[in-house]
Amino acid sequence: MSDQTPPHMQLIQMGTGLWVSRIVYMAAELALADRLADGAKSAADLAGPTGTHERSLHRLMRTLVGFGVLAAVDETRFALTPLGEALKSGAPGAARETILAFAGQWSWDGWREFLHSMQTGQTAVSKSLGMELFDYLATSPADAANFSAAMVGFHGGEPPAVAAAYDFSKAGTIVDVGGATGNMLAHILTVHAGPRGVLFDRPHVVTGAPALLAARGLSDRVSIAEGNFFESVPAGGDVYILSHIIHDWSEAQCLTILGHCRRAMKPESRLLIVEFVLPAGNEPHLGRLADIVMLTFPGGEERTAAEYDVLLAKAGLTMNRVVPTASPVSIVEAKLA
Repeated sequence: MSDQTPPHMQLIQMGTGLWVSRIVYMAAELALADRLADGAKSAADLAGPTGTHERSLHRLMRTLVGFGVLAAVDETRFALTPLGEALKSGAPGAARETILAFAGQWSWDGWREFLHSMQTGQTAVSKSLGMELFDYLATSPADAANFSAAMVGFHGGEPPAVAAAYDFSKAGTIVDVGGATGNMLAHILTVHAGPRGVLFDRPHVVTGAPALLAARGLSDRVSIAEGNFFESVPAGGDVYILSHIIHDWSEAQCLTILGHCRRAMKPESRLLIVEFVLPAGNEPHLGRLADIVMLTFPGGEERTAAEYDVLLAKAGLTMNRVVPTASPVSIVEAKLA
């Protein structure tokens, strides 16, 4: 929206953003970018393979021209643009997988119950799915895979920014708690040659980690530990990382996770919380939107630096400092109290 857009139209564009979301989601769901990877095609060519109505598919494709995703070659055929190339499966940034996760059916159903979150403080998905988000993902491998890829896609610029912003060189062992497939840990170890890593997460989450670590040449520097951070955390690390973990959970659950980290830490260990740290004033920040997503889906929240200070103190930890990065996230550094 430009500064010249009248206020009422700015609000209308915000409120009707779901139109754009549904259209782009359908392009991802039908794998249009994959189907156009080898050249221009028409709706007549793709209606059968996609199981769609030919005229309706044509209208979708010409609408995607307006979004810059496709380009019209002639009256009937469409080709990928550079923007559309990014929608292919497995493309850098994982746009397709992120859209399938965050604009897919379970997410759509969750937003329908947003009022439930506002009225009760409980997650919307607990009503729409009948269970909490991470319990649902444990039952749906396809959705879990898209969700894991979405974390890499959505937060893709953060790992290199974290690796550059903080000096990990003196750490002997870095424990990535809830580190999924190891993307954050891999970036850190690639930049800092000295430390070794421990990747810790639930068994169904770390299944993709060996391939990622092998591709980065880090198999011999990382050990994978399976477990649940609500029960324990591997002991003896010099640095513990919680990247986009604390914002997922209620305060009581956060204190459980932080308590396990505190018990696992050595006196000189440091705990690093990588999250959006909300500015205190009127500064626009992606974390403000993410805060409502946390309320609606996993049940957590984003925090200001002052709120992290209070949370850490309740867990028996002391906040040392907040380290900004070249991405929207910051590093909240804590030590034993």
